[in-house]
Parts: sequence; structure tokens; C-alpha cells
Amino acid sequence: MKETTTTYKPTLKAVEAAAEKLKGIASVTPLMKNAQYSKKFDANIFFKREDLQEVRSYKIRGAYNKISSLSATQIENEIVCASAGNHAQGVAISCKLLKIKGTIFMPSPTPKQKIEQVKMFGEDFINVVLVGDTFDDAYHAAMEECERLNKTFIHPFNDEKVIEGQATVGLEIIDQTIAHPIHYVFVPVGGGGLSAGLSSVFKLLSPQTKIIGVEPKGAPSMATSIRNDRVTMLNSIENFVDGAAVKRVGDLNFAICKDTLSYIVTVDEGKVCQTILDLYNKDAIVVEPAGALSLSALDQYKEEIKGKNVVCVISGSNNDITRTAEIKERALLYANLKHYFIIKFPQRAGALREFVTTILGPEDDITHFEYTKKVNREKDVAVVGLQLKSPEDLEPLITKMKLHKFFGDYLNDKPDLFQFLV
Repeated sequence: MKETTTTYKPTLKAVEAAAEKLKGIASVTPLMKNAQYSKKFDANIFFKREDLQEVRSYKIRGAYNKISSLSATQIENEIVCASAGNHAQGVAISCKLLKIKGTIFMPSPTPKQKIEQVKMFGEDFINVVLVGDTFDDAYHAAMEECERLNKTFIHPFNDEKVIEGQATVGLEIIDQTIAHPIHYVFVPVGGGGLSAGLSSVFKLLSPQTKIIGVEPKGAPSMATSIRNDRVTMLNSIENFVDGAAVKRVGDLNFAICKDTLSYIVTVDEGKVCQTILDLYNKDAIVVEPAGALSLSALDQYKEEIKGKNVVCVISGSNNDITRTAEIKERALLYANLKHYFIIKFPQRAGALREFVTTILGPEDDITHFEYTKKVNREKDVAVVGLQLKSPEDLEPLITKMKLHKFFGDYLNDKPDLFQFLV
């Protein structure tokens, strides 16, 4: 007799129970129409503002729903999680609210601001352990403690109760738009907790809505798994969109998302950076990179969403201010406005002045200059970063450099060298 297996899918009853449990714990975040994006895309663009939660992300929903479901024995043995970001904060505040002791393992290089936030939310109910250099190091240390002391591990996404907690975001959106049909929902995808939960609710209550999962280009774990029709571990990822950069999505999450997501797309990290800057400069909204993913994908659907009602989930706002310079740099590189060169300067007086006055245009800015004087050579070398007014200015600039014998090399398309500059 052939063995049959059933795939877990959150039921409406379970999600409603999670919503009831979260009353007074997680905020019912506003669904706000955004004038700037609505005008840009000739559509009704709504922001689901999960960045306005007390812990500044949706993660409290899944963490609290999971931890509040533990047995007396599990509570007595305490809980463990591994995280360098929003999941840690969700677990910490849940421990305090439920008066349950927890240990949170974080990589040693985690910024002090994030560590202090976790301690603030958890107070005396949590213990932060810094270990290793990466999330994987922290994860392995957390699992070792679980096995050694019989503690319960609170997974950030591959857990039924976590998925049901995150699914309450979808339940709220449907409640908040009962008078208006929602044609599209764009949702960020990391491990798949939020996307699996939200898409399941829409599949049950609003099946005509298209759910678009959005991943960072440098960490397309869900897109790769769906394409391969199996959970696929990526060999390496770009960690910039840290709230959504995972090498492997959850098994539960994959099984749900492959059936409930209408499409899954990726967006360049530089595009995400431009979205972060636009939101801050035009709407005074601060988002983290993962929180900007859903909005960053709208350009890919600009024709399809015209005249439609569209919801974008703004998943979090835990952005480290020390990353601002990198965010600006990545945005300029993506816009093809920032360029790095090796420039050869003749060993004679006035060479630099000639480069500035003859080669550069009146609105070109030197943003980086690293000069190395070479003894017994005809030319000295400098690494020069230039910010241009328009992408179309690049080719004429390179032509002038070559004509006047200043051009050494163009570094933007040489990743092995470029990584040392950005």
C-alpha cells in the first residue's frame, strides 16, 4: 500500500486563534495609502506598516504565538533562539511578556545597538550569548545548548506556530480592505515565515489576489527552490539585505509557498538602497533593507498594476544608521552614477590639474582618491572614484581618459578588486 503524506497548511481557525492570542501584544498595524507611489504607478498603493510594531517588525507575531504555546515542561526547561536581528527582538519581548527564561545566541560581530535592543526588550528574562563570526556559528551553538540541556529552540520561520503568527498580517490586510478588492500583495521573502502565512490566508479568503514574493538578488533561496521543485541550499549569499538573506528556506515554508505564491521575483540590492533613500527623503519613513523589498519590485509590475489596488508589506525598520554611507554608495552604483577607475598620472607637475580641468566635466565629483607614487616609473597610479550627473556621461569620460593617456582600468565590473572599495 502506497504511503501518503500530508503537507502542513495553516488553517483559518489556527490563524484566527493566533490573532486572538496576539490581541494587546502585537499592534494591528495601519494599512496606509501612499500618495507618492500611487501617483508614480497610477495605482492605489497601500503600505502595510509592520515597521510600526513595538519591536519595529512583524517578528513578534510568530515568536509570541510559538512561545505562548509551549508546555509547562518546555517552559521550565527554558527556550533558545539564534538571531542577529528582528527574530531575536521578537523572542526577547515575548519572553518578558510571558515571563519565560530564554537564551539568545548572536554572532560576535553583531552591532552593539542590536544587542542593546534585544537586552532592553527581554530585560531579566533573557541572556544574550555572543559566539562565533556568523549566524551559522550562533545557530550551531544554540542547537548544542538545546540538545545538552533539553531546551526548546524557537525557529525564526520553519515552525507551524510561527507561520500562523505571521499569517495574522494577511488576516489584518483582508479585514482592513473588506470594501475594496486587493488585486496584488507584494511580500518580502527570507526564510518564508511571513510569505507562507500571508499567502495561505489569501488563498483561503481572497484567492483572486495575486501574491508576489520578493527576494534580494543576492539570496534567491525560495526562487531557486521553487525552480528546482525542492528545497535547495545556496552555496553563498549576499548578506546586505540581512532580514531576508538565508541560504536555505524552511521545509514547511517551501511546501506552502510553491502552491500559494503567484510569482516570486528578485530585486537588486542597489535598487533596495534607492528605495530606502526615497522613502526617507520623500515620506520620512525609515525602513531596513528587507522592509524595502516589496516596494522595490513594483517597477517590474508597473504595467500590470495600473489602476489596481496593491498592498506592499513594509516588514521592518531596524536599520543601523552606521550603514547609511554604504546604502548611498550602493544606490549610486545601481543608478550607474558612481564609478571607480585606476588612473595613470604622468610624473610631472600639473598632471592632476590637467585631469580635473580637461577630463572631468563641470558637474563630475571626485569622491575617492587613493594615490600611490611609484619610484622609477613614468606614471604614478591612483584609484579614483567619480560621481557623475548622468549615466550617459560615462562613455565620453572614458574616451577622454584614453585620448589623454590617463586611463588605466575600470573597476566597477571587476568584483575581485571592487570588493575592497565598497
